[in-house]
Amino acid sequence: MRGMRVLFGARLVRVWSLLAHSLSGRLLLLTVLYVLASEVLIFVPAIGLYDRELLDDHILSAELAILPFTEPGGQDLSRNLREELLRHANADAVLLERPDQRELFLAGSAPAHIDRTIDLTSDSLAADMMNGVDTLLHGAGRTLHVIAPTRIKGAQTIGIVLAESSIRNALLTYARRVIGAALFISLLTAALVFASLYFFLVRPMRRITHAMVAFRENPEDASRILPVSHRVGEIGLAENELAAMQRELYGFLRQRARLAALGSAAARIQHDLRNILASAQLTSDRLAASEDPTVKRLTPSLVVSIDRAIALATNMLKFGRSDEPPPQRAPVRLRDLVDEAAQAALEAASRLEIRFDNHVAGDLEVIADREQLFRVMLNLIRNATEALSTRDAGGVITISAVRTGNGVEIVVADDGPGIPEAILGKLFQPFVSAARVGGTGLGLAIARDLVRGHGGDLSLVSTDAHGTVFRVVIPDRS
Repeated sequence: MRGMRVLFGARLVRVWSLLAHSLSGRLLLLTVLYVLASEVLIFVPAIGLYDRELLDDHILSAELAILPFTEPGGQDLSRNLREELLRHANADAVLLERPDQRELFLAGSAPAHIDRTIDLTSDSLAADMMNGVDTLLHGAGRTLHVIAPTRIKGAQTIGIVLAESSIRNALLTYARRVIGAALFISLLTAALVFASLYFFLVRPMRRITHAMVAFRENPEDASRILPVSHRVGEIGLAENELAAMQRELYGFLRQRARLAALGSAAARIQHDLRNILASAQLTSDRLAASEDPTVKRLTPSLVVSIDRAIALATNMLKFGRSDEPPPQRAPVRLRDLVDEAAQAALEAASRLEIRFDNHVAGDLEVIADREQLFRVMLNLIRNATEALSTRDAGGVITISAVRTGNGVEIVVADDGPGIPEAILGKLFQPFVSAARVGGTGLGLAIARDLVRGHGGDLSLVSTDAHGTVFRVVIPDRS
């Protein structure tokens, strides 16, 4: 027996847990609670009205019981008949009040005391509710005096004295019926509302939730994509949007996997190609030392081509690195770094008349990763050099820098022909060359990634036929 009680208690706890922690269970409990609350609001007025109805019935019975005695000749009727009629009306005594006299009709001896008096000469729902609740709670064993208007000719009011227990018993029976009906209605309503909400809301939401969980476990499994729903309304819209998002994510993951494999293969190819080109570069250097006129004439173009191929392979390897280390910040004297980057970038353009103006203050320092900032400046100066190489007149590259609030702002400008309008919208995308044909198109993309790794940004300020200006912002203070 004890084991059965423990098992029943465990099952009861489990059922309550399901009801309290699931959407459908909460809907069921809330529906029952709200219906019961509405029934309570109806119950109290119903008890008051029924109590008033019972009192009115007793008044009517008392009027009928004493009516023969109020007519001419009624005083000749026997006392036993009067007592019998009053007992059938459940009245111990009846008091009929006329303008000039009072008449008392007793069913037996006079009541010893009156516990409570109720005046029904005025109609009030609040008073009826209070009387009904009071009778229901405290009516056992009390003697009640009820005063009410009367239809007996020549009389003003009628008062009856009776035991309140009979009225209380009737109220208790009525209350049990009302409570039973309320429970039945609440459970029936809750079941109907729960069924409606379950089929139209909970079940579709559970389907969406299960689809989300299953797709999250293995987003590369196409069978876990939610099928297209033909349901009309917000739930159908949510299902279709989720299905569309899952299909797009599935396609993106497949594309990413393919691109990752392709990128890995390209990285290996580029690595091997760079080694091959390094050997070719050594060979070209030896050819440059040859005294043969034909070799001397062809060697410079060969060297330039090999240098471009090596730069492309190197930049692609750098751009393809997904494990770019975070910046190792340290104080960097900016003017010296700019000079080094300019010297490295201008070596390949020594044949051009390009003037480099470094307007960075000698004492200006920025807290940044020196290697990464060097690569940023090298790419920007090299791009400016390539832009100026599109014309034979050369040009001027100017770099300035100022400290602004919590960082340093670096401006790189040239007086070249500007950037073609056709590529302005995709200037910082990989493999988009803003200068001459033959550029790798990776310099600006790599530079922006490195600057953003510092929490800053690289942006194009202006470009036209008179030159191009880029701005680098490196925040280095809180």
